[in-house]
Amino acid sequence: MPNELKIPPGALDDKQAHELVRAWAAHGGLQCSLNPNTWPKDMAAVGWGILLSDIARHVADALYLTSKMDKEQTLAQIRTVFNKELDKPTAEATGKFV
Repeated sequence: MPNELKIPPGALDDKQAHELVRAWAAHGGLQCSLNPNTWPKDMAAVGWGILLSDIARHVADALYLTSKMDKEQTLAQIRTVFNKELDKPTAEATGKFV
């Protein structure tokens, strides 16, 4: 795919690395694939929660480095939108698990 992101070097050189989630903006919405069984069943929600919070921090860092956006303000806005979106989604998840 021409717009595919590169695999991070730390994932390339780790024989036990595995992809957790892949997300695309396509056809006016989100298209994603994920590995739902990454963590044991009793830790799945915790694992996904940590992953999503780590992604938010990486986004804030990237926006600071590329656009000098304040990290704390960015995280606060991500948190606000995240919680609102969980409570009242702007779109329902559709499609099927493949």
